[in-house]
Amino acid sequence: MTSLARAARWSVWAGSAAATIATAHTLINLTNLRTPSKSPPTSTRRVSVLIPARDEAGNIGRCLTSVLAQQGVEGVEVLVLDDRSTDGTEQVVKHFTNDARVSLLQGLGEPPQGWLGKNWACWNLAQAATGDVLVFLDADVVLEPHALAACLDLLQKPLADGSVPVAVSPYPRQIADGPGPRLVQPLLQWSWLTFLPLRLAETSPRPSLAAANGQLLAITREAYDSIDGHRCVRSEVIEDVALFRNLKRQGQVPLIADGTSLATCHMYDDWAEVREGYTKSLWSAFGSKAGAAGVLGLLSLMYVVPAIAALRGSRIGMLGYAAGVAGRVAVGRCVNGRVLPDALAHPASVLALGYLTAQSFRSRSRGHLQWKGRPVR
Repeated sequence: MTSLARAARWSVWAGSAAATIATAHTLINLTNLRTPSKSPPTSTRRVSVLIPARDEAGNIGRCLTSVLAQQGVEGVEVLVLDDRSTDGTEQVVKHFTNDARVSLLQGLGEPPQGWLGKNWACWNLAQAATGDVLVFLDADVVLEPHALAACLDLLQKPLADGSVPVAVSPYPRQIADGPGPRLVQPLLQWSWLTFLPLRLAETSPRPSLAAANGQLLAITREAYDSIDGHRCVRSEVIEDVALFRNLKRQGQVPLIADGTSLATCHMYDDWAEVREGYTKSLWSAFGSKAGAAGVLGLLSLMYVVPAIAALRGSRIGMLGYAAGVAGRVAVGRCVNGRVLPDALAHPASVLALGYLTAQSFRSRSRGHLQWKGRPVR
């Protein structure tokens, strides 16, 4: 056997073993995943729902309708910041301002130097809010009637070590239609449910163990102000995770939970939107080019190499490929996502992630990064 053949055989064994271990860890995580109550108690805390909106005319109506239908929360204000939209977002929101709970704020011009647009909008929303709990909500999210009450309930339940969360990010169910979104979107929840040790992440002060999703994020006013809110992450593309990391640095406890029963989010309609959205942010997801190369290389070893070997008749490759598919199936069932045949394309999903990451770094190096008409610097 040549040295090249031995290396190839070793890579199949190593990748298959790693994929099997990762799927076992996924199953452990799914048993430890915090699930919000379906019948949360009524809360008297004042809540500010903060929605940054830029060209969201097609989404904002459904979002606001769901917010105004919330049950079990006695004090709610809803602030929408129309960030210089050009598609009629302002007119849609104005239809809802007949409800005294809804206020429309106008964007304050282009973000100052060093600020990204969404972070600037969230900061201004927070400054106008009067609630003692701030709920940041993307305009393409639709809430179930008990969602806000469930978030507040999570914020008052002590963890195993007696600590009480100051922020919670219930991960919404992701709606993915069309080949592009179905190929890539399921990786969002699969990735942290596979590689993040959930119980350790809850109590560990290490910022690297933080996970969050800014589509739905609730944080106490006191905790938000203690880290200077979005001002401390003004230039961060993945600002939700950066916020949670800053909370950990200060010894506070942010929490990620299963938000499948609380909210849905339809981020992208087709491959072009997927490519634009991920190109904007993936360059910052791994820390550096070397970090991105290391992570994507490991993912390829775990999920692409065994699949190729399986096509050539390798039993070990078949085992590794089956382990990767099983992990996707387990996560899909847990979060009420698509399972089959989408999970069978897991190696292609990993390759697509690699392509989008390379595209993100390429666009950044050329100064071409944009999001909703604004440069991302």
